[in-house]
Amino acid sequence: MTAGGHSVILVAALASMGVLAVLAPILERFLGRNAGYALSAGFVGVAVVLGWTAPTALAGGAVTASWPWIPDLGVSFTLRLDGLTALFCLLVLGVGALIMAYCPRYLPAGGPHGLVYFLLTLFGGAMLGLVLSGDLVLMFVFWELTSIISFFLIGAPGARSVRAAVRALLVTGAGGLAFLVAIVLLATVTGTTDLTAILAAPGRVLGSPVAPVVAALIIVAAFTKSAQIPFHFWLPGAMVAITPVSAYLHAATMVKAGIYLLLRFSTLYAGRPGWSLTLTGVGLLTAVLGAATALREHDLKALLAHSTVSQLGLLVAAIGVGTTAALAAAVLHTFAHALFKATLFMLVGVIDREAGSRDIRELSGLMRVMPVTATLTGLAGMSLAGIPPMIGFVSKESLFQGFVGARAFPGAGAVFGTLAIAASALTFAYGVRILYGAFAGPTLQRRLYEPAWSFLAPAGVAAVAGAVLGPAVIVLNPLMRQAILDVEPWGRPPYFALWHGFGPELLMTGVTIMCGTGLFLARDPVDRVLRRVPPLGGAMLFDRLYRGTLRFGAVVGRTAHRDATRVYLAPPVAAVVLLGGVAALGAHRRPLGPPSGPMDWVLLILLAAVVAGLLWTRSVLGAVALLGLIGLIVTTWFILAGAPDVALTLVLVEVLTAMVAAFVLRGLPPGLPRPDRCGRRAAGASAGLAGLAGA
Repeated sequence: MTAGGHSVILVAALASMGVLAVLAPILERFLGRNAGYALSAGFVGVAVVLGWTAPTALAGGAVTASWPWIPDLGVSFTLRLDGLTALFCLLVLGVGALIMAYCPRYLPAGGPHGLVYFLLTLFGGAMLGLVLSGDLVLMFVFWELTSIISFFLIGAPGARSVRAAVRALLVTGAGGLAFLVAIVLLATVTGTTDLTAILAAPGRVLGSPVAPVVAALIIVAAFTKSAQIPFHFWLPGAMVAITPVSAYLHAATMVKAGIYLLLRFSTLYAGRPGWSLTLTGVGLLTAVLGAATALREHDLKALLAHSTVSQLGLLVAAIGVGTTAALAAAVLHTFAHALFKATLFMLVGVIDREAGSRDIRELSGLMRVMPVTATLTGLAGMSLAGIPPMIGFVSKESLFQGFVGARAFPGAGAVFGTLAIAASALTFAYGVRILYGAFAGPTLQRRLYEPAWSFLAPAGVAAVAGAVLGPAVIVLNPLMRQAILDVEPWGRPPYFALWHGFGPELLMTGVTIMCGTGLFLARDPVDRVLRRVPPLGGAMLFDRLYRGTLRFGAVVGRTAHRDATRVYLAPPVAAVVLLGGVAALGAHRRPLGPPSGPMDWVLLILLAAVVAGLLWTRSVLGAVALLGLIGLIVTTWFILAGAPDVALTLVLVEVLTAMVAAFVLRGLPPGLPRPDRCGRRAAGASAGLAGLAGA
């Protein structure tokens, strides 16, 4: 196929997602909740269409389509697909198709689900646009669109969910502002917003004084989207959304947007000390604390939410290490995590629907009544825990290999490796707890039965894929290798395999399994210890800041509801006095001299008389007339001073003021209130100070 044909495919794929979103409510009207199956087929169709470009992307090329968008700023509507983009497109469309096929049996029959289908499909299109964007301004638009759609999806169920939705929107929106500032700085330095051109000019970017600022802003944007400390709290709160939303947005796609951004900019910043230490330090801290918080949870969905925070921390830390091996591990684990975490979320939804609870303490012995559900959960849980031969085992060993090879400082490999083992051991412990708590032991709810195959099939596809792709991980090597080369064109990506022989990573896996098993066996004392440790919070502090900001805004805005004129005049008069004082202290200028001619004296005497009359009159109409006369006198002064343009402007302002006053006077009493003595003194002092400042 020609390059032009490939470009058409990119546009067609993105446009198709928009068409699917528009059709979603219509399909739901005719098919009910079964519209999810048609939308799932649509996701698969878009993936097949994009698949026509795969040979070019896997061969090291890139498919692009570009049109001028904002010519005055040099911004283009550019779509670009390379190996890294292809990987994330596969996650967006593949997991999206499974989620859409899962929705028909999860959503209650007979309910209005058109809006849910519309928003989920629109979100899939926004994520696809984000990873396909070849221009940073276009990427920012899709970046913010994902946050906005997420807000509506989280806030749909009710009042409690609205609070969580607001948190998610404000946190990720703040990160979006940081991203926008970074884009402006990059455009200023490089003269373009084209992503390829910026990444191809590392010397120009890194040699500029704004390079550290850009790196910090990119990190903030990624941390807010991918829920890293201290921005982590929005993700567990977002779990009030329905399970398909949690599985799609907050386990497989939206939270990976930050990972995608960090991988892209690793081309510029990989190996830089500030970048590496920040990502690795914060990532490993998030991984350990997130896993410890997950271990103390009994609600399966809350447990998986904190687990997602922890796994994202491992990904961020691996990107921070910056070596080819570590980046390769991050790429593979991104794929593996999307598979097993989406599976676990869908199966938790199945358990919740069938058993009526997600609390491990209320679930027991489900293996006997729901053996297929238990088996699929076991497969996904094994991949999460990094047990062979699952794909999670291959990616976890790759992460260990990347951390051991860190060279940020002497002994960095040992420190990072130890923290990675700690996070992984905690992960193993809560993974086993999920399986044991829900499926082992005596059966408490004997009337349960296995749900319909159509309910389990989407989760089953992902679970089996995770089991098969472990031994067959070599089939992913072409895609993974090209994705890594698109991040580090100079690197030599490793080949992934189930068995690499004996090495440090295998030993680390063994230590992880032993420590994780010990934590599980000692779960009662471990629970007591964890209960004494404050949880990994942040939501309460955010809510306090949010309420404080609203109260401050109410205090500031309260002046807009006063009838007293002095309330409105005081701030600008104070500002004039302050600016005049600053100018007097900082500027060397001659003092204002006396009038230079007889006409100036005439105007000055006339102005003083009119001002005196304005102070004396109590008539509203008279006051307005005298104010207009003052304006005309000053206009004459400007004309004599040789500034006719300023005089013309002032005349127009006076005319408009008179027109507005004519309408306002109709609703006011005819007389002006007389201020008390204190008010007159304060007004006189303010007028005097303002006059001195103007002089």
